Amino acid sequence: MFSSELIEQFRNTPTPFYYYDLNLLEQTIIKLKELVKENNFQIHYALKANVNEPILEMIRSHGFGADCVSGNEILQAIRMGFEPSKIVFAGVGKSDEEIELALDHNIGIFNCESLQEVIVINEMASAKAKIARIAIRINPNVEAKTHHYITTGMQTNKFGFSQEELEQLLEKINELESIKITGLHFHIGSQITNMDVFQNLCLRVNEFQDWFEAKGLYLGHINLGGGLGIDYVNPEENSIPEFEKLLNIIQDHLKIRPKQKIHLEPGRSIVAQCGNLISKVLFVKNSGSKKFAVIDAGFTELIRTALYQSFHKIQNISSGKAPMLYDIVGPVCETTDSFGSEVLLPETSRGDLLALRSAGAYGEVMSSYYNLRKKVKSYYSTDFRQSEIQSMNPQKLDTTLEMNVTI
Repeated sequence: MFSSELIEQFRNTPTPFYYYDLNLLEQTIIKLKELVKENNFQIHYALKANVNEPILEMIRSHGFGADCVSGNEILQAIRMGFEPSKIVFAGVGKSDEEIELALDHNIGIFNCESLQEVIVINEMASAKAKIARIAIRINPNVEAKTHHYITTGMQTNKFGFSQEELEQLLEKINELESIKITGLHFHIGSQITNMDVFQNLCLRVNEFQDWFEAKGLYLGHINLGGGLGIDYVNPEENSIPEFEKLLNIIQDHLKIRPKQKIHLEPGRSIVAQCGNLISKVLFVKNSGSKKFAVIDAGFTELIRTALYQSFHKIQNISSGKAPMLYDIVGPVCETTDSFGSEVLLPETSRGDLLALRSAGAYGEVMSSYYNLRKKVKSYYSTDFRQSEIQSMNPQKLDTTLEMNVTI
């Protein structure tokens, strides 16, 4: 992953910074593209995972659509050239301004999460003499078997229509003349690694399809959301997620109707493994039996470990000495600013570089300026070229995403 030449260039680059391997990203996209082409599935990349322009450009260039959860994400997708007809807009709390923006840009589908939302979209579309295409997000009460903060498909979660609201919707649908129901939407959680979960989802979707058809409503598409997990423990051995297993489960267990489209909304599974947070060791301190390696990256750059108690593989890419156990902590004035306890690393010294792996999803996009820390820069594999090893100027590598979009 990190050649000696690349590590040498890292040494000359101010830390911390995000490093993205665009070669791995393209391999991942192509693998998924080949698989869904065989099944005629449609992919909408979930922008919430990562919105950096070189990443979006590569995803768009392979024909994928965009899954957006805010007005600014819609604007970013359009600015990056995604076809409006391939943009879906999800989210349990769409503002009036965001709905208006989406209508003005003629996006493909609103994924709607409540009866009141459908009524509001109908009113706003009617005022513009437009027909809004919607998919009904249903809460299927399927346990995702993942962290409870990122479980979204249970009745105790805030997402999606309940069975009671579905009944009410069908009673009112003929009154909603500026709405066209085109499909159903499901998303039950993130970082799902137990494939039985997707099988259970497909079986529940079959039940809902049968129910809608019994009511006389044919659905042109089924959106199964995203949620496929990645291997945070072995990012190099399993750099590309198990797309094929997921698609086989869908084919085997979902009753796909004739001419019906299947939509998927992967985010993490496309971009997570291509991203890394590179940080420098500031100090090594002893405290009883503990050895702390204090690094210059904090949860302001990667909050997942503090927020979800998640695991990221950490590598010392500077040292090859005998291994020792370290607690890897950041500089932020919070005890939760920690990336791992008793991490086995080669003997680590001040100035060593550490790589926090699998940080391409929900890393940079969730960064903050807490403690008034500066936003760190993003670099890509195309920025580091062999011919520049001896004469690299860090300033010329400044490819930080500058977003200045408003609704």
